[in-house]
Amino acid sequence: MLTKAQFKFIKSLAQTKVRKAEGLFVAEGVKVAGEWLNSKNRIRYIVGTEDYIANNKHLFTKHGKAEVHVVKESELEQLSTLTAPNQVLVVVEKPASAPIPPTGWKLLLDEVKDPGNMGSIIRIADWFGITDVICSTNSADYFQPKVVQAAMGGHLRVNLTECDIIQFLEHNTQPVYAAVLEGDNLFTGDFQSPGIIVIGNESQGISQAVQLFATHKITIPRIGGAESLNAAVSAGIICATLVGAAEAKKR
Repeated sequence: MLTKAQFKFIKSLAQTKVRKAEGLFVAEGVKVAGEWLNSKNRIRYIVGTEDYIANNKHLFTKHGKAEVHVVKESELEQLSTLTAPNQVLVVVEKPASAPIPPTGWKLLLDEVKDPGNMGSIIRIADWFGITDVICSTNSADYFQPKVVQAAMGGHLRVNLTECDIIQFLEHNTQPVYAAVLEGDNLFTGDFQSPGIIVIGNESQGISQAVQLFATHKITIPRIGGAESLNAAVSAGIICATLVGAAEAKKR
């Protein structure tokens, strides 16, 4: 069982400042926690219901140093940030960011604030084999519980970097594809060279400072009456069109 201090500490990881100070985050639920348990990433705590712990001990063999704690469903509910707590949570050490390679497709997020969008974009990158997502320092925290949940294990396969994106773009040599309202038609343009796909803030779009680095301004043409698309939907359409088309031509 967890001590009061451990219980309080795990709950405190819902706060960005605590996660950053401790270098830890929480992954919840059988599917998401299972992804981390099947990885080599270091896990500090495994906290689950009696049934889950009894039936999944085989998953703990890679994590001999992790503390395993059996809790009641009511205790797990108090620890959880989910609307429907799901049998297990793990406290994981944040993986370090790797150097960003000079080639290949990348996603760059300019003040994407919504954690659901952030997590979905990581999942989209994972789906399309995009190995790097780069975000501005004032975007949603990669390791917010809602981001981790929405990414569905994408954190394990996508290199996540938070940085001053203006400085990053100043040293970039790849094409920069900026999603704006009045750009070249995404579906008819010739955008084959792998580069950086920029997705902007949910309400403000891409900042003018970032747009200055765009080599290609692209637009998803509107056919119906919707006023806008959210950041994750836009990212999915653009990745399917640019990355999917590029991969299809290779084959």
